[in-house]
Amino acid sequence: MSSKALPSRMCTVDRNQFCRACGKFATGITIVTSLGPEGEPHGMTANSFTSVSLAPPLVLVCVDHGCKLIGHFRRGEYFGINVLNEGQQELSAHFARSGHDRFNGVKWQGGETGVPLFPDALAAMECALTKTVDAGDHTILIGEVLHIKIGEGRPLVYFGSTYRKLDAET
Repeated sequence: MSSKALPSRMCTVDRNQFCRACGKFATGITIVTSLGPEGEPHGMTANSFTSVSLAPPLVLVCVDHGCKLIGHFRRGEYFGINVLNEGQQELSAHFARSGHDRFNGVKWQGGETGVPLFPDALAAMECALTKTVDAGDHTILIGEVLHIKIGEGRPLVYFGSTYRKLDAET
């Protein structure tokens, strides 16, 4: 498969149908974080996160062009990925809403790069931004993982446009 851009095709897929189809893929929930130019914390809920490479360790997350935080992620040197546990549904919902200070009253700590990390996350990764790629109405942020913290627990899962919990202990 080539990395060259393919010519655009006439889209015949209904947007709602596409969202419903993608919603059939269960995902974990993350909060992506960064620091602004004055050291102020920024973050948002994202489920479009995946590993990319083992050598070097790379991950990606997709951010909507309409997101007010996109500039902080594009300009930042580092970003954090916080993988949420099943008890952090409220935290996920809090960071999914806009129009308020998302860090007000939220417990967090700066990682080794300074990016905000949540102490009860299942996993926290600090990444150096290595590349951004515009794709449709989103920007793909690719980062090299520099530091990792791993916690215990079960994941917060998103499926069919709603939060879920795993049924059986794994």
